[in-house]
Amino acid sequence: MSDPSYKGVAIITGAAEGIGRGIALRLVSDGFDVAINDIPAKIDALERVANEIRTNSSRRAISVPGDVSIESDVKGIVEKVVQELGGLDVMIANAGIAVNKPIADTTVDEWDRLFSVNVRGTFLCYKHAAEIMVKQGRGGRIIGACSIAGKKGIPEAACYSSTKFAIRGLTQSAAQEYGKYGITVNAYAPGAIETQFLGKFDGYHASKSGLKPGEWTEALKGGVALGKNGSPTEVASLVSYLVSKDAHFITGQSILVDGGGLFD
Repeated sequence: MSDPSYKGVAIITGAAEGIGRGIALRLVSDGFDVAINDIPAKIDALERVANEIRTNSSRRAISVPGDVSIESDVKGIVEKVVQELGGLDVMIANAGIAVNKPIADTTVDEWDRLFSVNVRGTFLCYKHAAEIMVKQGRGGRIIGACSIAGKKGIPEAACYSSTKFAIRGLTQSAAQEYGKYGITVNAYAPGAIETQFLGKFDGYHASKSGLKPGEWTEALKGGVALGKNGSPTEVASLVSYLVSKDAHFITGQSILVDGGGLFD
């Protein structure tokens, strides 16, 4: 007998912590079986998330470690998920890294590393997920991780901002290429979401300005309409909608989730 609550299979990259973990937990609660990915160095944290899902849900969860900047890793992840979970309906290309430095201090190696993970990694996830979805012939949802920094460049993070602007272009192009197959392609663009990732930005600004840890993050609240920072739950709520059938007429968009900090 079929399970009426079952929604399909989703891959979430960068899911060992933060926004990726939050998205994985939300999609499980929505009825998806999930494959969660992160780099091999985070396998213990990744397994903790998978075990949390298995303990608290009847949905299936598998760990698929790998480096999204390496094409053979991404291809292998997608193939393993199709083999073990029976297909692919949703790809969440969430994995990303950042560097806080002025342009003058940013090295070519740092520039290349960010682009390899944030842009090439997202491109590879889009490419190999779409290939499977087209073959399956039942449509699908592909979602990338943009940022408020992909809507407006921010100082001392030019490399990071540049990668997030690139994801907007990639998402728009992919949406036009794959729309005829019933595949929508969108991205979420978070503002200040309180995670370890944001904590790294906070630490950078504290070291430069003499602020106490947490003061920079706290000050961000004054620049948004809702007067507060977000959590992974807020981003996961948007993703939950974008992967649903109700969002079938939305594609090519990079949608802000920032509490009203930037209006476009």
